[in-house]
Amino acid sequence: MSKSKHILFLPGDGIGPEISNEANKVLLYVSQKHDFDVEVSDRLIGGIAIDEEGSPISDSTIEIAKESDAVFLGGVGGPKWDSLEPANKPEKGLLKIRSELDLFANLRPSMAFPGLEDTSSLKKEVIEGLNILIVRELTGGIYFGTPREIKSDSAFNTMIYSTSEVERIAEVAFKSAMKRGKKLCSVDKANVLEVSEFWRGIVNKVSKKYPEVKLEHMLVDNAAMQLVQNPKQFDVILSSNLFGDILSDISSILSGSIGMLPSASLDLNSKGLFEPVHGTAPDIAGKSIANPLAGILSIAMMFKYTFANETISLDIENAVEKVLKDGFATRDIANEKSKLVSTSEMGDLVIEKLK
Repeated sequence: MSKSKHILFLPGDGIGPEISNEANKVLLYVSQKHDFDVEVSDRLIGGIAIDEEGSPISDSTIEIAKESDAVFLGGVGGPKWDSLEPANKPEKGLLKIRSELDLFANLRPSMAFPGLEDTSSLKKEVIEGLNILIVRELTGGIYFGTPREIKSDSAFNTMIYSTSEVERIAEVAFKSAMKRGKKLCSVDKANVLEVSEFWRGIVNKVSKKYPEVKLEHMLVDNAAMQLVQNPKQFDVILSSNLFGDILSDISSILSGSIGMLPSASLDLNSKGLFEPVHGTAPDIAGKSIANPLAGILSIAMMFKYTFANETISLDIENAVEKVLKDGFATRDIANEKSKLVSTSEMGDLVIEKLK
């Protein structure tokens, strides 16, 4: 009998617990359906961890995360903790777990789900059939570079990348492109930033190992414009930590709602932390109107990347598509024809389709 997989849930703040509950519900159902043995535990992260444990994430939680086979995170942060010093804010918990687990590769798909094309602010013909993947370097760059300092009349952060950091994220991007449309666009700011010039040179060297992949370089300002003007020109986008953060949020409008975007953050062995892109949305927390589909699709990514189980991953994705095709929607993706449902009702509908 195979050993059960331990999955750590970190619900976090805002709508995080609501989303996590639905993701957990789908995880347990689909695991039972496919006879995939899982064990689930919960710990604190973010603002609630500050309130109850005195830190954005405790050392014991980090240790449990390291021992787990995968981690699911709901979201961290909110206005309650905005007045804290930057070093003590809830988001530091997320940065710490990424760093401690060496989750250097962030994969963020953006796709236009059938039936949701009209919810995007872009024209239907611009996004119809869209399916792109943003590969973001997650543990280096300006978010982690030192020195950093706030002075009375100035402040600075440092953007640093080493050869090995760029090489390993480039490898992930090229391998992803090989499994998709064999097109890769590396995004940088090489016309003004030395670190981007360095980045581009390393990506070019790695590309020689993948002659079948068509490589293109694009400056980040142009890439942002192209994403909203002609997104279907892209297949896989490779970027640094800062640029990937911005571009993946821009890509949220392509799917119609940031509530539809899942993500995976992986280490060298594909162990990962899986989280919806949408954050904590404190303005709608506790109202049962948050969209849980990004969280549920993050569970699908967990099975695909960490557990290498395409069958279960596709089962979840197909169930989500069927729910949307039937016209069910949470408030963020609803139109006048939609059958409006709550957060928990959406989770129940996905399970119904899994049956």
